[in-house]
Formats: sequence, C-alpha cells, structure tokens
Amino acid sequence: MTEEQEVFLKHIQKQGLKRTAQRDVILDVFLRTEGHVSGEDLYRLVRRQDPNVGQTTVYRTLRLLTDAGLAREVRFGDGRAHYEHQYKHQHHDHMICSECGKIIEFYSPELEAIQDAMAAKHRFELTSHLLRMIGVCANCRRQERERKLETAPVRGHRKQPAARAAARGSHR
Repeated sequence: MTEEQEVFLKHIQKQGLKRTAQRDVILDVFLRTEGHVSGEDLYRLVRRQDPNVGQTTVYRTLRLLTDAGLAREVRFGDGRAHYEHQYKHQHHDHMICSECGKIIEFYSPELEAIQDAMAAKHRFELTSHLLRMIGVCANCRRQERERKLETAPVRGHRKQPAARAAARGSHR
C-alpha cells in the first residue's frame, strides 16, 4: 500500500466510511493522472477502467481526497472545479491563458515574500493562498501576430491603371 493510499484509508475510516473497490479505482486513477483534472475528466478516465463506477461516486470521492489532503481544488475561471495532487507536492501558482486555456504552473519565492510582507503589514495571519494570473500565452500571441500579418494589406501595393479606371467607372 502506498503512502497516499494509507492516508486515504485512515481518512475514510475516521469518517466512518469503508474502503471499497470503486474508491480504490478512483484513487488509483487520480494518483496516476498528472496535471489538472476536472470531475468530468476523472469520471471518464475511471469509467475506462471500471464502467460500473457512477459519476456521483467520483465526485464524492474527490471531496474525500480533498478533505484528506491528497487533492486540491482549483478554479481557473472556466466555471469548473479542477483538481491537482497536493500531498507532498510543492506549493505553486498558476498562469492561465484566456485564449486557449493553457495552464502554466510556477513558483516564485519573490512573490511568496511579497505576500508574507503584505500579510505582516496588515497584521494578517495567512493560512493559505491561491494566485491565478490570467493573460495570453506566447503561442496565442504569436498566432495572433501571424493572423494579423496574413490579413494586413501590403504597403505600397497600387492598383494597375486599368483596375483603377474600372473601379472609377463602377462608382459613377
């Protein structure tokens, strides 16, 4: 049994719940899934392994994983909750592309120090924090520049005299 499985088992026993094959499958799939996963995404992944697992069971187990400290719920502004590994994972923040939805995880000791200083300045005891930075990623900016170049008129391009005359004639 892995350390995460032990943590989960202790948590559900403390809640007066039993270990089930379905909860084990959900935990296993979640732990093997890197990155951010929504409840719907996890449900689809779990169903590939066990088609008998219901969506409600997946959502309830995600809540148990979160309460046990194995998962962390994050929101990226798309109206859905996403989950990521939390147990023994370093704290990080997120940059989210508003165009394509790409999520970039990062850690900045400078930002952490500023947050601590602001909390101290306002005599505020931090228990946790979430930072989401929303903008446009480099790939989307590059694609937008390329799109603008493709649709921009070519400078210095002049209509041929016959084309100008025809254009004048059609405006009269």
